[in-house]
Amino acid sequence: MNKNEIFRQWISDYSKLLLQRATYLLSNKEDAEDLVQEVLIAAYNSFENFKEDSKPKTWLMGILKNKIADYYRSKYKTEPNISLDHFFDASGNWKTKDVINDWNISENETALLNNKSFNQTLEKCIDELPQKWSILVKLYYLDEKKAPEVSQELNINTTNLWKILQRSRMQLRTCLETKWFSVN
Repeated sequence: MNKNEIFRQWISDYSKLLLQRATYLLSNKEDAEDLVQEVLIAAYNSFENFKEDSKPKTWLMGILKNKIADYYRSKYKTEPNISLDHFFDASGNWKTKDVINDWNISENETALLNNKSFNQTLEKCIDELPQKWSILVKLYYLDEKKAPEVSQELNINTTNLWKILQRSRMQLRTCLETKWFSVN
């Protein structure tokens, strides 16, 4: 088989899988479709670099991983400033002390992570975060990347990463309290 035939087969075999992974990581189907298209173009243009040491799926997923990192890097750098007015008053004090108290979660409530409805609410809350924050939350918590790796991918220092993650958790807490715990 020649390059074009092989590549047509790869598109048939792997494009749906690539799109599912990209949609999961980006939470936006249109951006995911664009990114998968970029992955396939990049793979086609560098087809000669494919070594059959790995499977085509592994190679394409590696290209996707790099494209997603580039996507997040560019999004992170171009996002407008984030306001913390929701949490702090004009003098810089907490508006409510609730955000610094721990949730008392029983063992039964840890089962929430297996609850489809709760997970949908959590996803909506993550999507409502400022984009810079949701990018970090997805990379760190959902993709389970280590802090140095996330910091390197987005070109931020780890102190900034921890601050954004803390603020994200506070906003997620507020969102979940409003959209889940107060209704259920």
